[in-house]
Amino acid sequence: MLSVAGLTRRFGDHLALDDVSFDVVPGRMTGFVGANGAGKTTTMRIILGVLAATSGEARWNGARLTQELRRDFGYMPEERGLYPKMKIRDQLVFFGRLHGMDSTRAAERTDKILGRLGLAERAGDVLETLSLGNQQRVQIAAALVHEPIALVLDEPFSGLDPLAVDAMVDLLREEVTPEVPVLFSSHQLELVERLCDDLVVLSRGKVVAAGSVAELAAGPTATYRMVVDGDAGWLRDVAGIKVRDVAGATALFDVEVAGQEQQILQQALSRGAVLEFGPERVALSDVFREATR
Repeated sequence: MLSVAGLTRRFGDHLALDDVSFDVVPGRMTGFVGANGAGKTTTMRIILGVLAATSGEARWNGARLTQELRRDFGYMPEERGLYPKMKIRDQLVFFGRLHGMDSTRAAERTDKILGRLGLAERAGDVLETLSLGNQQRVQIAAALVHEPIALVLDEPFSGLDPLAVDAMVDLLREEVTPEVPVLFSSHQLELVERLCDDLVVLSRGKVVAAGSVAELAAGPTATYRMVVDGDAGWLRDVAGIKVRDVAGATALFDVEVAGQEQQILQQALSRGAVLEFGPERVALSDVFREATR
């Protein structure tokens, strides 16, 4: 498991990270979200050893993360780091060799990943001749070619069209074995919600929310949606619940006590037909806004 424990980082008088701690569980994708300047990239750079922490540390399976282990990580930086005048296939094989692969295995992995990303026909092209979106695909290929033990991806979907996003999502799902923890940052919350098992929300250098996406979406109270055959306005007179909205036959309301939703359902049934009743999933964008408020 990849973890950070008590990470603090100062740049002069500016406190960029303030006692940041969280876990990235193997076999699960952890979304790392926050506004610009929240500290996401700083955290990732410390994990990869590119930047030193003022205090705290990154850990692998409970022990301090070493540079030797970091060499087996896959990293996609926000600022791209490929060779623009080098052929695509040649540099991916080169990166695989740098990570200790033999030339045959590095070539096999390169061809497989380029094929999965729809770039097999461009393998012999110089990188700078590709569109920015396709250069982004090559960058993710460079992070994956050596079969990393962990993945750290900083804005991997930035600038990609929907087809490229789908190809990259499929490849990531294929690569995320039960042994590989994945941490990635993104401003595209709909993609984070679609992909991630877990979520860490950073605001002004502090972790303000962390947990599974399902848990965070549920929130401290449960929100229910009900549609009845008639007017649902009577809900406003029910004690102990918070009515979010009533529009004719449709109502949204919160319950804080387990089992209270069943009492509401029984009351509704006593008044007539209930056409729909169940929990309402909170959008990840609402979770993010609430956490960073």
